[in-house]
Amino acid sequence: MRAASIVVLASGDGSLAEALIRAGRADGLFAVAALVTDRGGINALQRAANLDTPVVVVDFDSYANRDDWENELAARIASFEPWLVVSAGFMRILSSEFLTKFKIINSHPSLLPHFPGAHAVDDALAAGVGETGCTVHCVDSGIDTGRVLAQRKLQIFPEENVITLHERIKEIERVLLPEVVTGLVLDNFATLEESGQGE
Repeated sequence: MRAASIVVLASGDGSLAEALIRAGRADGLFAVAALVTDRGGINALQRAANLDTPVVVVDFDSYANRDDWENELAARIASFEPWLVVSAGFMRILSSEFLTKFKIINSHPSLLPHFPGAHAVDDALAAGVGETGCTVHCVDSGIDTGRVLAQRKLQIFPEENVITLHERIKEIERVLLPEVVTGLVLDNFATLEESGQGE
């Protein structure tokens, strides 16, 4: 069974990307072909470089308009021929047309459908709920509205703040996201085997 090629999108620290790179190397079922980002100077680039993973910067601010940026982003991703694209802290909304080109999943720091959008951790604390967590879901044209693949819950402590809560959510995301990717690869392989197309 050939390792499935994965491209990871990130915009910030890159701890989820690092978790995926390490998990793929550990189980051999998938491999992160590249980390692609919309901005330079972020920690994710250094994390990937430290693990000898190719990095691609398609700087949003360097393009005259969003369409030009998105077209270049799509071309650079496609050059790696990914089986799956994983959004792991990527802070750009992608167009419906872009989404037709790749299979994309995303990790989100809440229990969707609760608290979609860019401020999920803040919103959970503001709402005073007793628990939150993370969700891995398929990406569609809505804001965190795609089909849920998996979720993990955690309790919100009374003394919690945005920084501590977000870090605890990241800890479970770093476990759940690689598990989901591995599961998707295995499901795909099983389907190929049943159809007689497996290697």
